[in-house]
Amino acid sequence: MALSADTAGERVNQMIALTERLTELIAAEAQAFESNRPQDAAALVDETSRLANIYRHESARIRSDPDLIAPAAPEDRTRLVRATEAFDAVLARQGRALEAARAVTEGLVQAIANEVAAQRSRGVGYGPGAQAHVMNLATSITLNQRA
Repeated sequence: MALSADTAGERVNQMIALTERLTELIAAEAQAFESNRPQDAAALVDETSRLANIYRHESARIRSDPDLIAPAAPEDRTRLVRATEAFDAVLARQGRALEAARAVTEGLVQAIANEVAAQRSRGVGYGPGAQAHVMNLATSITLNQRA
């Protein structure tokens, strides 16, 4: 899907509106992660993905053909630059929030895995001849190093 602008001014104004809406959505997602409420961010994923795809497509078009917005009024292009700067700042904030959430999640998974391992290698028996008995129960756990 693409923007439906007939003039450079319309294209710039639509890009500003798109960028500002994406900024709002991503700020809300970052806030949800910072508040330890990722389920709140989940409700925004569909719209964010759809708009981010349009933004990516339109940004690539403008990068490859700057004449699409060159005739627009300088104050409109300045507003677009400001909206893009705010968007970049919110993306950085979201990146930090996601990284913190990832670190917490990894820590929880590691703690659970360590506890499972500790439970499996409990010593059995008493006295000098007692040996550790490793339980052979099948359990599956996946640790994704990139998550």
